[in-house]
Amino acid sequence: QVQLVESGGGLVQPGGSLRLSCAASATSFSLYAMGWYRQAPGKQRELVATIPSGSITNYADSAKGRFTISRDNARKMVSLQMNSLKPEDTAVYYCHAESPFGRNHYWGQGTQVTVSS
Repeated sequence: QVQLVESGGGLVQPGGSLRLSCAASATSFSLYAMGWYRQAPGKQRELVATIPSGSITNYADSAKGRFTISRDNARKMVSLQMNSLKPEDTAVYYCHAESPFGRNHYWGQGTQVTVSS
């Protein structure tokens, strides 16, 4: 079983920054493709960024240039550095893990990010 626990969410003003962290309890953590998704009120959950490995990252257009995803396999951690936050970034952010070949998917409980003045 893989457990994912997010932290770092909170209230921030537009233009501010937040760093989200996801702690994973998984054997062979380095084999899991990791990612961050978010779900705003009244909207579908959407991909924010993925990091299948330490050398590959993918970002939603809305996140490019502002967000940075990273992973530390030794610590079994995944982070999302969010800069230049906008009100439209307000959402519950979820950590996601996918096992090799997409056989299993795991989700964290989510952490609230609110961008408001």
